[in-house]
Amino acid sequence: MRKTGKHSASGEVGGKRSEALKRSLYSEITDRIIADLERGCVPWVKPWGSAKASLGLPKNAATGRGYSGINILILWGAVIEHGYAGQNWLTFRQALSLGGNVRKGEHGTTIVHADRFIPKNEKERAKAEDTEPQAVPFLKRFTVFNVAQCEGLPDELYSQPEPLPERHIIPHAEALVRKTGADIRIGGDRAFYTPSADFVQLPPQPAFFEQINYYRTCFHELGHWTGHPTRLARDLSGSFGTKAYAREELVAEITAAFTCSSLGIEPTVRHADYIASWLEVLREDNRAIFRAASLASKAADFLLAFQTDAETKMRKGIAA
Repeated sequence: MRKTGKHSASGEVGGKRSEALKRSLYSEITDRIIADLERGCVPWVKPWGSAKASLGLPKNAATGRGYSGINILILWGAVIEHGYAGQNWLTFRQALSLGGNVRKGEHGTTIVHADRFIPKNEKERAKAEDTEPQAVPFLKRFTVFNVAQCEGLPDELYSQPEPLPERHIIPHAEALVRKTGADIRIGGDRAFYTPSADFVQLPPQPAFFEQINYYRTCFHELGHWTGHPTRLARDLSGSFGTKAYAREELVAEITAAFTCSSLGIEPTVRHADYIASWLEVLREDNRAIFRAASLASKAADFLLAFQTDAETKMRKGIAA
């Protein structure tokens, strides 16, 4: 019995330590994004200042896998801060495995990985009670480096597609919007999504001061559209001015940024006055930005899944 009690105490201490570390990591990243927003810098729009980063979502240069959720915002923030030209990232060991190395003196960027584990005492409890063990969620830190911080890597890892030129019609964006099958109604002078009737309303494209904003706004509203109960089933019940409304607007805004960036369209903030409501949500809950980014990743993936392989290859060919 004493031995069991010892394991239980150890597990409790370890659990508290893990929870404290997790809270610290949530707070650290949330505080960083709050500081950016307070300066008027929004981490999911085109870099401000002199940075000339290419569009697109960050990915691991060794595996080709894209990052998701909060890690996209973290890595975009690093691209913006340091003016990196590309969105390719590697761990220290991956750089070595590809025949290159991280340059001396370079500092990496911390990203996170959410996982679960079953403590030893929980396994013992479950075995004794003949029940399923309960896993404990945790966040793990990883350090990655932009390929611009490395040398000796294969040349193709440094090359990045140029952004698409601004134009009236972007064919692959039009195709994606059409393939969603969303009920999109053109007319009037307001853009909105109505959950009860499940339709998106948009002003005519020529009504926008910059016609590229038609697509940015469209993907924002389609971000809301993904939350319908028949799709990703998010809470769309919040009325204007409520925290639920602000949280959903944050999800839709980041969804639009992720989708636009994947399509080669420069993301931007739809309405700067949203920043105040976002700040209120983030200051109140240090996990809010993690949830918003995760939900936005799922929403953007939902929209981009309507693209065919042929269209994806065509888009990459156009952007190259």
